[in-house]
Amino acid sequence: MDIILLERIENLGTIGDVVSVKDGYARNFLLPQKKALRANEANRAVFEANRDRLEKENADKRAAAEKQGESVAGAEIVLIRASSNSGQLYGSVNVRDVADALVAQGHKVDKRQVIMGAPIKTLGVFDVTVALHPEVLVLVKANVARSDDEAELQRQGVDVIGSHMADDRAEADGFTEELDPNRELGDLPPADEDAEA
Repeated sequence: MDIILLERIENLGTIGDVVSVKDGYARNFLLPQKKALRANEANRAVFEANRDRLEKENADKRAAAEKQGESVAGAEIVLIRASSNSGQLYGSVNVRDVADALVAQGHKVDKRQVIMGAPIKTLGVFDVTVALHPEVLVLVKANVARSDDEAELQRQGVDVIGSHMADDRAEADGFTEELDPNRELGDLPPADEDAEA
């Protein structure tokens, strides 16, 4: 289906471009969201009559988004979650969690503006993109930790899970037996001669 774009859409085009998209994408997303018009003579005339107004509205929205982006950009949110000792979360962090945390900090962000390739499923500090406008993208940091203390360590660049595993290995080193290469499987290790006396 051929459509006329009413705003910039990534990987499609900018305002006024006539592009061809799949029918379902146009019918189910672009047309209901008022991001595009069907490309026919009547709609082209309507678009050309309103082109200046649409471009001015887009410029105003972009300027407002850029102003908002100055405060949102670089924001760091801390999300406390339960996880296993290996750092795997019991559950995940999704776009709603990130949006709610940003709103709690006083930013006006909707979950539809948060862009994540996949939910976060491990502890750590992650960059998350927020699209305040199709032309204004900002990055925020999502610090996923088990406690506020771990979040502070991660903020400083400490690998919390790696340091816990190193501590566990150091503790385990004191409890290991030395391997006797001549011992047969199933044989008991020789008793200490000091213990017998």
